[in-house]
Amino acid sequence: MADDKSKPPLNFFETDIERRCGFSSNSGTFAHPWFTGIVALVLTVLFYAIVVFLPSSYYTDLFLKRGPTQHAAVFFGFWAMAILIVKHQKLRLQRQALQYDAIPSEHHFVLSSQTADQVVTKLHENAADPERFIVYNRILVAISNLKNLGRVSDVDDMLRSMADRDESSHETSFGLVNGFLWAIPVLGFIGTVLGLGQSIASFSSLLDNQNDMSGIVASLTQVTAGLSTAFDTTLLALVIALVLQLWMTLQKTNEEQFLDDCSEYCMRQIVSRIKILPYEQNREI
Repeated sequence: MADDKSKPPLNFFETDIERRCGFSSNSGTFAHPWFTGIVALVLTVLFYAIVVFLPSSYYTDLFLKRGPTQHAAVFFGFWAMAILIVKHQKLRLQRQALQYDAIPSEHHFVLSSQTADQVVTKLHENAADPERFIVYNRILVAISNLKNLGRVSDVDDMLRSMADRDESSHETSFGLVNGFLWAIPVLGFIGTVLGLGQSIASFSSLLDNQNDMSGIVASLTQVTAGLSTAFDTTLLALVIALVLQLWMTLQKTNEEQFLDDCSEYCMRQIVSRIKILPYEQNREI
């Protein structure tokens, strides 16, 4: 680990993409739903503005002529994509905190209730807002209670409790993406039902006009158009859901690995450096 003095201090509020765009930002990797929703809306409008001017083909018809469920599925897909991109950016920012030491650089330094303030000072040197970084927030909470704790295991339990809370927040942060992964295939099935309903109605019209050859041809065209809607809506929805599922799985894996790295960091930087002074042991007794 390089000398921390040669590194610029971290600044969550100046680096976080949501704060820079004027939105409030939560700690960790939680993506603001309104910010990502606006980004998704802009991307959807731009996407369809491009598709409209492309030469007519099966792929352009897939987005433009298969009913309203296609538009909703594309919008939800962009929304989930925006969330995953923001979470990736936030994870990169959080990982930078692990590149700094949480304790003074002296090799003989030991952590006790008497030296706890030095750790707090070091964390504020590392970051302008250390409470916004997951690993630093764990340490700050543990340090703030160190004077009331008497054993190394108590500090370890406090850090483990914070780790469990971070894991719960990690799962919650994917809630909206999970909702989209449920909604997008449902939209595809709704499009399928609408397409089949259109085909059945057109086929009924064909039977009613079976003596009129021109009417039969026109009805057959409507029947095939309805079948195209039925199958293409499901196809697009399943493809979007598949891509998002794989992307989300990769992001979740990276975040889980980061949380494990945070626990290892706290163990190495904090728990292994704790020293209980004699008078603290007597006070506990």
